Amino acid sequence: MAMATTAQADYPEQDIRLIIPYGPGGATDILFRLISQEAEKTLGESIVPVNMAGAGATLGSRNVKDADPDGYTLLGSHDTIALSKLAGTVDYSFDAFEPIALLTQTINIPTAHANHPVQSADEIADYVSEHPGQVRFSMIPSSTDHFFWAQFFQEAGIDMADVRLVGYPDTGEQVSALMAEEVDFAMFNLPSGGAFFEDGTFRALGIAHPERLESMPDVATLREQGIEMDHSTSRGIFAPKGTPPEVIDTIADAYRQALENEEVQSRIENEFGSVVRFLAGDDYQAFLDENESALSAAAENIDFQN
Repeated sequence: MAMATTAQADYPEQDIRLIIPYGPGGATDILFRLISQEAEKTLGESIVPVNMAGAGATLGSRNVKDADPDGYTLLGSHDTIALSKLAGTVDYSFDAFEPIALLTQTINIPTAHANHPVQSADEIADYVSEHPGQVRFSMIPSSTDHFFWAQFFQEAGIDMADVRLVGYPDTGEQVSALMAEEVDFAMFNLPSGGAFFEDGTFRALGIAHPERLESMPDVATLREQGIEMDHSTSRGIFAPKGTPPEVIDTIADAYRQALENEEVQSRIENEFGSVVRFLAGDDYQAFLDENESALSAAAENIDFQN
């Protein structure tokens, strides 16, 4: 026991692997790398990002779930942990890990291609009613945007029987599909769609956040348009179950200090269309419980077999 306590007090003494359950270059990968590079300055050891894509982001999460709870293997992920269980892909959710800290939230944006007649999110319901069974919404099955559209349809009064959900394997293919006008609508955010909003290729139809984004001040929130919903991708750090509390606290404090860096904050907000939101301990656990409850409610409107 004394030796274990000493080891915890000296933590960390070697590099820490941060498993990112997606490929390189996406918003999740970029944000975790940015913040971790600053956090490792406090820890005094390197945080080494490891991209481990596959199996609907569950290859990486399973690797961490089954790793030794010593603080040297961590998971950088988001809502997909709960989504995978709700979709029946895996039999575990947030409760299979020790939550360390919530870091950022990326605000999601319903989007159309530039030639589409719909100008704002509150026009989508009428457009669907005028073209029942013909309107195509892209999504990655069982992922964040799948749940986004289920919640959007419910709040906007759209019958899911009147729309066509078209599945794609990743965001890159969704971008290509919307650009080619193969679909009418997609859910993006500034990391995935910002350049296309800026050059006019895509049209942002609304902001799924209580406030407008500073970088897109002319785009109304969904709530301003009478659609009562907020929706974001909430990214945080997790450890294997049983990781000592002292280690959890050490990691959380390093990431807290990283998010206090003004340059890091500026890049998160201005380059990646995200907001800094740090929660740790009981506050983060309460956030995860509430988040999973909301996702479970949305899942009731999804047929995961199609």
